[in-house]
Amino acid sequence: MRPPPCPQSGKRTREAPVGKTIVDISPSLDGYVAGEGVGVDAPFGTAGQRLTAWSMEDPDDVDKAAARVMFENTGAFVIGRTLFDVGIGLWGEDGTWGMPVYVVTHRPGPDLVKGPTRFSFVTGVEEALRRAHETAAGRDVVIAGGASVVQQALAGGHVDELRLHVVPEMVGGGTRLFEGASPASLVQVSAAAGRGAVHVTYRV
Repeated sequence: MRPPPCPQSGKRTREAPVGKTIVDISPSLDGYVAGEGVGVDAPFGTAGQRLTAWSMEDPDDVDKAAARVMFENTGAFVIGRTLFDVGIGLWGEDGTWGMPVYVVTHRPGPDLVKGPTRFSFVTGVEEALRRAHETAAGRDVVIAGGASVVQQALAGGHVDELRLHVVPEMVGGGTRLFEGASPASLVQVSAAAGRGAVHVTYRV
C-alpha cells in the first residue's frame, strides 16, 4: 500500500521508502482460517491448533524458515479485533509480536504495551495500514488475520503479496479466508513444501 500523496508545495521533497503490505496466514486445504465456535477458550474454534501446528509441533527446516520470514523484514503488524481478543491471554508478558501491532476495531481505546509489543487500536483497515507503514519506516507491514481484515485489505487494493501456509487439514466449516473475493490473477513468487504445510507466496 502506498500512502496518499502530499499536497504540492513549491519545494521538492524526497519520498520516504514504503515497504510492502503482506498477508501472512495459515488456511486449511479447504480454505478456512478458523473453525466454528471461535472464542477465548477456542481461538481457532473447531479447527483447534491444527492450523498453526506446522510452526510449533516438530517443524522441519522448511517450516522453520517460513515462520522466520514472517518477522524478518517486518516493521509492524495489522490484526483484527477478534484475533486480539482471543489471543491476548495466550501471548504472555512480552505480547509475542515484539513490535508495534495495529488492531482494527470499532471500539478504539488506549494503547496496550506488553514488553516490546505495543497494541494500538484503530478504526478502519486503511487507517491501520497507513499508521503501520508510518511506524514501519520502510520495512514491510504484515497482516496476520483475521479473515475480515484480509478481505477488506484485498478489496481496497492494499495488498502486495499473499504468503499462505496451506495446512493439510479439511476443517469443513467456519471462517473462510477468501469469502466474497473478486476474481484475480496472481503471480506465484515461491513455493516450498514443509512437513507441516506448503508455503506459497503470490504477488497480487
